[in-house]
Amino acid sequence: MIRLPAEWEKQEMILMAFPHFKTDWADDIQSAYSIFVKIASAICYNQKLIILIPQEDKEKIKNMFCYHDRISFVSYETNDTWIRDFGPISVYHDRKRVIKDFSFNAWGAKFEYEKDNKATKYLHKNWHFGLSEIETVEYVLEGGSIESDGAGTILTTKKCLLNPNRNGDISMQDVEDILNKHLGIDNVLWLKHGYLAGDDTDSHIDMLARFVSRETIVYVKCYDRDDEHYEELKRMEEELKSFKTKDGKPYTLIPLPLPKAIFKDKKRLPASYANFLLTNYAVLLPVYKDESDKIVIALFKKLFPTREIIPLDSRRLIEEGGSIHCSTMQVCVHSEDL
Repeated sequence: MIRLPAEWEKQEMILMAFPHFKTDWADDIQSAYSIFVKIASAICYNQKLIILIPQEDKEKIKNMFCYHDRISFVSYETNDTWIRDFGPISVYHDRKRVIKDFSFNAWGAKFEYEKDNKATKYLHKNWHFGLSEIETVEYVLEGGSIESDGAGTILTTKKCLLNPNRNGDISMQDVEDILNKHLGIDNVLWLKHGYLAGDDTDSHIDMLARFVSRETIVYVKCYDRDDEHYEELKRMEEELKSFKTKDGKPYTLIPLPLPKAIFKDKKRLPASYANFLLTNYAVLLPVYKDESDKIVIALFKKLFPTREIIPLDSRRLIEEGGSIHCSTMQVCVHSEDL
């Protein structure tokens, strides 16, 4: 039996790939370091963290941290930093962890990706996943494109998983068969609607809607009728209302306000409160110096009363098209029995 755990389940570690001078962050690398160090520090004060960084930058990055006993600095040069999409997807197979290494093509060959696509194999080869087996899957799938409830159901979008720029012309049934075979998914909730301007991923679900329990989904809602997202996100909301749990019950739906438009060089950036990260003890929550920040912080305190809520200014992250969840990838513990 194969099972894709939910993000709120016990994790062994979280992975990050830091900015460097050969990435798109190079024009303002110091401000990029600032937010990545804040994310990493919020993780490693109580959890194991692995940071991928080119060898020549390794000592400089190490000197930015105190918790060296909980951080492994791995000498590896990536093309970019969005490890959610090129990193490992960890599952349980007969209760033991298996590392799934899906193919990555930079969201439809939009950018360079050869080094990113080899990162998971490099980490496995160098024993960063212990004795866990690795399985290479010749199918393009990004971690940010699927959202698991831990019980065989995922949320995803047709705009991404059925986009021919990933796996050519492929049917919905073929995709569901692949997800069942490799991730143990037997229930796919497909969203046809929903997007954020400035998002290069073709509507990744982790920018739009997330499980916070097996019965509850938080989702991005636009309240401004003059905003370009209003109609599309309203249609997405109607789709979410139509979804049912495996028990045939409607989901509890909790809206997250869409932050007011943020622009850089006249381009709208994909600000979203849905791009949060769950760690074992905390929720790393993106905020944007927006009037809705306080409302969302208070909401997450109610949603996750046993976790610390850590708001992090993510405006620099969205300049490059992602946010906190996109820049991290959790790995489950090595046995479901722990």
